[in-house]
Amino acid sequence: MRRAERLFQIIQILRRSTRPVTAQDIAQELEVSPRTIYRDIADLIGQRVPVRGEAGFGYLLDDSFDMPPLMLTPEEIEAAVLGAQWVAGRGDPALAAAARDLIAKITSVVPERLRPFLVNPATGVPSRPQATADGIDLARTRRWIHEGRKLAITYRDEKGSVSERVIWPIIVGYFEATRMLAAWCEVRQDFRHFRTDRIMEARFLEDCHGQRAGELKLRWKRSQDLHLRAMPPGTI
Repeated sequence: MRRAERLFQIIQILRRSTRPVTAQDIAQELEVSPRTIYRDIADLIGQRVPVRGEAGFGYLLDDSFDMPPLMLTPEEIEAAVLGAQWVAGRGDPALAAAARDLIAKITSVVPERLRPFLVNPATGVPSRPQATADGIDLARTRRWIHEGRKLAITYRDEKGSVSERVIWPIIVGYFEATRMLAAWCEVRQDFRHFRTDRIMEARFLEDCHGQRAGELKLRWKRSQDLHLRAMPPGTI
């Protein structure tokens, strides 16, 4: 890897992290020595790149740093195309359209030499099985997740039983043929997962649940970890 490319990759590593990154971690990812990273960090600081931190503690990139966001490598383009292909085939209509628009925007701004990676990518995803229609507006659901608002749903489970729930939506999961809404259920006083095609009716309430989105999602992740650890070996 050329030095200029390495400096760019160091910036990328720092930009994607919200915590200090040690020179050892950067060196391991870039397959160079920590001493090389120390020299590169010093060079970046000398070029007025706002890197904060010190050896032994780690480094952070200041939020004020502004670098052209589409200085993409071929691998980053392949990753973007692969992800957009998957979303275009499996996302709800709003996300599918956004995925197609994303590729069009990237195509319009990348250098000519990189366009073959977009027009004729070396990666792809298989066609998706026909999915059952969602019983809820997922674009609006995502907005309610960001705003921390509640939903009232009428839900039919796998046995055909129908129930009324007030839920705090957390995250929408996209699978091959189905989509799942993870939420805190006020009725069960626990986290539950609802297949979106089994939601018979949904009302978007103006009530806020009062929980910070990050904390609620962290609690949900911890509950999933506990559930997995409690399962007998070999059942996954």
